[in-house]
Amino acid sequence: MSTSASVFRLSRRLENVGFSDIVKIRNKILELRAGGAQVFQFEGGEPFLETPEPIKEAMTRALAENRTRYAPSSGIPELRAAVAEKLRERNRIHAREEDVVVMNGGMQGLFAAFQSVVDPGDEVLVFSPFWTPIRDLIAHCEGKTVLVRSTEARREGFYETLARHATDKTRAVYFNTPQNPTGIVFTREEAEAVARFARERDLVVLADEAYEDLVYEGEHFSIASLEGMFERTITCYTLSKSYAMTGWRMGYAVAAEPWMTGLKKCLLYTTNGVSTPSQWAALAAFGLPADFYESIRRAYRERRDLLVAGLCELGLACDPPAGAFYAFPDVSRVHTDSRAAADILLERARVATVPGVVFGEHGESHLRFSFSTSPETIQAGLDSLRRNL
Repeated sequence: MSTSASVFRLSRRLENVGFSDIVKIRNKILELRAGGAQVFQFEGGEPFLETPEPIKEAMTRALAENRTRYAPSSGIPELRAAVAEKLRERNRIHAREEDVVVMNGGMQGLFAAFQSVVDPGDEVLVFSPFWTPIRDLIAHCEGKTVLVRSTEARREGFYETLARHATDKTRAVYFNTPQNPTGIVFTREEAEAVARFARERDLVVLADEAYEDLVYEGEHFSIASLEGMFERTITCYTLSKSYAMTGWRMGYAVAAEPWMTGLKKCLLYTTNGVSTPSQWAALAAFGLPADFYESIRRAYRERRDLLVAGLCELGLACDPPAGAFYAFPDVSRVHTDSRAAADILLERARVATVPGVVFGEHGESHLRFSFSTSPETIQAGLDSLRRNL
């Protein structure tokens, strides 16, 4: 039986979709550890704390009560109602239960959002540096990523900067705040400028608010809460960062029609819903006391300050991130090529980081350090850098 290259090939829409560079870094860490080396890990994107007990207890109850059958594919009504209430009270988004769909993590929400909006040939304006999967999510739609440097927009004006990058093929704006990897938190005024641009150009906004509860300077603001923006915004959330539920794969999206129909179709024909007992566990997350959020912010802020002070002392210039849990120092004194700089830190000091270029060309000469780890690990990693750089 003969084979044909025209048959045994991936579909064209996957040709420009890649794999995560961070996975490659983790594989190198595993190799070093297998050889007996101690590695100080700053490359991850996982909360340092454990999933809160009330959430785990709710999962146990759901299992004991046999709440394990199919749920409505959009999510159990109780969870969707709790999410809608949270959106109204904390995000000032006037959402109803029917405007909410429960997703398998923030990633599925973003995948469905891009699939619902972007056609082949469409361009998406993306503030840069950006979270690495975004370019691939756009590529999967056979769209084109157009990078808009965040610092340029802040310096020269968001409306004006977006206008310089827009074309007649521009379809949407990806708006991530707090940002990964820089920790930038866009202000209300900046969101208003982006919203005005989207309304005047008749664009859709894809808002990613994964780190909404981890803000240390200023405050989080949801662009969908602005007048005339709910109907043209799909906002994606995850429980992973706020509640240390990365492995639970719990998230949600909020949108009006026709976007909600698109989100539901993508959910239906990928996973046909989300684990039922996990949804009952997620419901408990929205009942946690208000001081829970302040306590985790305080813990992250302490870690941030420890890491940033140490990096600056080493001559790696770093502005304190206003949100998320990453520092993004300039490491050009180590090497202007961020991949080379990451290799130097890993080989010499056994400090694992992520090259800035992974987050787009505007991340070059920087490294991403996560401070979502113990203060002891942060201090030990800094000590190793002092001895070996």
